Amino acid sequence: MSELRAIIFDFDGVIADTEPLHFAALRNVLASIEISLTEAEYYTDYLGFDDRGCFLAALQSHQRQTSPGLLAELMDRKAQAYLSAVKEHLAIFPGVRELVQDAAARYPLAIASGALRNEIELILEEAGLRQSFLHITSAEDVTRGKPAPDPFLHAMAALNRQPAQPALTATDCLVIEDSLPGIRAARAAGMKVLAVANTHTVQDLGEADAITHSLADTRLSDLQTRLWGPAQGRP
Repeated sequence: MSELRAIIFDFDGVIADTEPLHFAALRNVLASIEISLTEAEYYTDYLGFDDRGCFLAALQSHQRQTSPGLLAELMDRKAQAYLSAVKEHLAIFPGVRELVQDAAARYPLAIASGALRNEIELILEEAGLRQSFLHITSAEDVTRGKPAPDPFLHAMAALNRQPAQPALTATDCLVIEDSLPGIRAARAAGMKVLAVANTHTVQDLGEADAITHSLADTRLSDLQTRLWGPAQGRP
């Protein structure tokens, strides 16, 4: 019988309140090539994609030709603008520190995100949370981003390579997400999903197995019982 044995967190919109910074950086870079992006469009059509996916979607929707060189240039400019903003506006969602510290004492933790590794590492170090995560899967680690299951499967495989870690299966893993592409990626990987309504409404997140308004209100024991049944021998 399966039970909760590992937790994989999305990053932007779950741990770090960075989606407004991503939007502003993406909007400004697109404006430089005369493509406009509204806040409503970003949260409806782009949230959950990595930078490559965002720029591809924007270029294609405006019938612009794409090339590896153009994508690389746009992604680099966006990354520089985003990192500059992060250094001035570090923000961690309420309840994240407490939940991560509690979870890390009981389960192996990983991150699976469409963000770049240096972006994730910077914020986790600044927030004092880096040591809680055994592994980070970032945009550089997979060819297919969310809603494909690859980021979550990659993270689980990495946890299974940790010393003295009993082999995990997808049904042992809880994913914490804030976007529909992320929820669909986790479910495609065969994992259970807790959605946190930081960037979407509860009504938009109905494909998740459970939904919370805030990680400050989340109790791991409650999730174990609700999604897997009573824990077998775990305090």
